[in-house]
Amino acid sequence: MTVKKELPKFWAVVPAAGVGRRMQSSLPKQYLTIQERTILDITLHRLIACASLEKILVVVSPDDQYWQSLDISQHEKIETVFGGEERCHSVLNGLKTLALQADDNDWVLVHDAARPCLRLADLEKLIAELQEHPVGGILGMPVRDTMKRVEVNGAIIETVDRTALWHALTPQMFRIGLLRNAIDDAVNSGQVVTDEASAIEKKGLPLKMVEGHSDNIKVTQPADLALAGLYLDQQH
Repeated sequence: MTVKKELPKFWAVVPAAGVGRRMQSSLPKQYLTIQERTILDITLHRLIACASLEKILVVVSPDDQYWQSLDISQHEKIETVFGGEERCHSVLNGLKTLALQADDNDWVLVHDAARPCLRLADLEKLIAELQEHPVGGILGMPVRDTMKRVEVNGAIIETVDRTALWHALTPQMFRIGLLRNAIDDAVNSGQVVTDEASAIEKKGLPLKMVEGHSDNIKVTQPADLALAGLYLDQQH
């Protein structure tokens, strides 16, 4: 009798424990509103719309006073996890919690809480292009502008060839066990990785860039709220 091997499943981790200091707001930026909805609510509904995802782990600060007031926090696909000091610590906490219910060979998609304009088509494209890949990869966009390298004082040093430069976006998709070990190693060596791909890169493993849309912006500055609202209107 042949035992059918179970196919890898797809899970998501959304780090949402940051305070967003550059937004100049008393509220963490994920709880600021666009079109009368919080950024986090919009972002999570984008992920929930993807039928491939088993569950979404939302990583919030232990001191968070807003998350439980959102209706979406009670959604059947949502699970709450407490985060750490930096983004990488929060993602690692999410991955360790995920290990209790998922296989190390399953896929995890890590998506920024402050990227509410993610298109379902891009999400599904990422999964389709990476599900047979040995390592994984990320959504990104080719750099279009002329790139300059500058000194601390603002003096221009040189023009950088943009041919092979891409903007790194999210989600970033990797095998759960591989990503957990890569981030754990980075943290234990005192390195603060700013995205999941950089942790995998430190292992010397090949990962793939999947082109997405430029409207998948991260809300970082106050002006980004209006821009994200414009993009959401256009998508609808």
